Amino acid sequence: MGYRTLKACVDDLQRHGHLVVVDAPVDARLEIAEIQRRIYANGGPAVLFTNVQRCKFPMLGNLFGSIERARFIFRDTLETVRRLIELKIDPNQLFKSPFRYARAPLGALSMLPKKVRGGAIFQNEIPLSELPQLVSWPDDGGPYVTLPQVYTEDPRSGGLAQSNLGMYRVQLAGNQFDPFGEVGLHYQIHRGIGVHHAAAIAKGEPLRVNIFVGGTPSMTLSAVMPLPEGLSELGFAGALAGHRIPMTASRSPLPIYAEADFCIQGTIHAGEEKPEGPFGDHLGYYSLKHPFPTMRVEKVYHRNGAIWPFTVVGRPPQEDTTFGELIHEITGPVIPTVLPGVKEVHAVDVAGVHPLLLAIGSERYVPYEERRRPKELMTQASAILGQGQMSLAKYLWISAEQDAPDLDLHEIAPFLLHMLRRVNWRRDIHFLTETTIDTLDYSSGEFNHGSKAIIAAVGPPIRELSTELPSGLNLPDGFHTPKVAMPGVLAVCGPKYTAALQEVEPAIERFAGAFSTSDPINQFPLILVVDDSDFTAKSLENLLWVTFTRSNPAADVHGIGSSTRQKHWGCEGSLIIDARLKPWNAPPLIEDPAVTAKVDAMAAAGGPLAKFL
Repeated sequence: MGYRTLKACVDDLQRHGHLVVVDAPVDARLEIAEIQRRIYANGGPAVLFTNVQRCKFPMLGNLFGSIERARFIFRDTLETVRRLIELKIDPNQLFKSPFRYARAPLGALSMLPKKVRGGAIFQNEIPLSELPQLVSWPDDGGPYVTLPQVYTEDPRSGGLAQSNLGMYRVQLAGNQFDPFGEVGLHYQIHRGIGVHHAAAIAKGEPLRVNIFVGGTPSMTLSAVMPLPEGLSELGFAGALAGHRIPMTASRSPLPIYAEADFCIQGTIHAGEEKPEGPFGDHLGYYSLKHPFPTMRVEKVYHRNGAIWPFTVVGRPPQEDTTFGELIHEITGPVIPTVLPGVKEVHAVDVAGVHPLLLAIGSERYVPYEERRRPKELMTQASAILGQGQMSLAKYLWISAEQDAPDLDLHEIAPFLLHMLRRVNWRRDIHFLTETTIDTLDYSSGEFNHGSKAIIAAVGPPIRELSTELPSGLNLPDGFHTPKVAMPGVLAVCGPKYTAALQEVEPAIERFAGAFSTSDPINQFPLILVVDDSDFTAKSLENLLWVTFTRSNPAADVHGIGSSTRQKHWGCEGSLIIDARLKPWNAPPLIEDPAVTAKVDAMAAAGGPLAKFL
């Protein structure tokens, strides 16, 4: 039932045709990452690289490369975990449907981590520099651990019950890091480790940290899981693994996962930060170099036969897309209990997750009135943006279930069309300025800082959405190549963005001011000003990625016939989003042409990767 080790998982996947072995020599610098990205894009299997140049360990990629494989990995326990989540929502269900929840007590027992005296993790000790040196993108600042399980405990109380297991990227070398004794620990705002770090600083002591790599796949998933309050990551990992997670403190004051493949043990000291990055990240751009905590490494352990799992992130979808799908499957039913009135929330992966949230709420405040303007939706929108990592979102589009009970958030185009038919831009867009956004989002030009927009629309449709360019469409000088990106959405090429940070950009002001509310362009309620309208309009994925990763609402949302009334901004005509690249934006990810050519040759007929790519 479940896997106790990563090796057991690898063997099982290979037996069932879900994994291939590549024994051709490959380089952990750029080559492996490009191969993995191609295998993922082709819907391929997990891949075990057994001949990595200058590396003594096999490397495992694409383990979670499809939702079907993730379900297969957790096939013995996934339903039990779902039942446990249901019982957390409503414990009375156990008495109403005892047979449905017959396995729940066993699952609950597995949620208790187990203290053990030792473990396979201590079988070998190596220098930090001998760990695999994965570099995914040409301008990355060095090699990274991309599937770490970073374990800390609350310094005020300690103990497994007050622990946090999170996935925060770890830079192994490069920049100013000592490759034999330091790593960079990039944790973002609103993460559990931050509470522990703050408590350690307040006590005037270093924060002890153990970084696990490998072990049962449930530990990897738990490290990225946004769990309900009161449910620990170790407990969730045990339920999903089908056994209690063994933790040992025999060689460390901070417990170590006994079945991990690797463990990096060390401490973070107050005031010790060094530049970390750049790193090609999940928004499809480089996150730039910034000071982050430096961890002093004391020991590096690995078990016999250790396997190094890794992932590659970049413009979505990538392998981490599966994490989002599985998280939604498991925790989606919890949303209405945490956020009353909210039916569902969807963080849009192809837009980089945090830039764009879609939601379906309820309008129940005055049920006897015709729904004419958002009421309860605004309360629910505020609750969503105050909840965990959803607080980092930039754009939240929220509709009322009563207007379309069958609307599906995961059918993104129909949802946006539903909203665009109903939204009144004079009234239905609301801004939160001078606030926090995702650490990885550079659209505002400031680190961890930006703005948000809530678009809430209810009631019957107020317009039809145009699908053809209007006759007599005249664009201002410098703007050209209009393309219908989807019904009601027009993409227009604009001149290169030239304004400095926090200055008014004259071209976009000129564009918005060139039209009256009666001009034909208003047949499109949403206009996107972009660098390449052909690219933007080519697919919904391109449209979402360009629009929501390259705009900061307070600075980049404009409108035809706009005005401010009682401090509320709105427009009578089309809404305009300036989604051009700005001088302060991080550069998009581009593969190294030489590496691409080499992988092309390896994938060609007769090459060592031909049957995999």
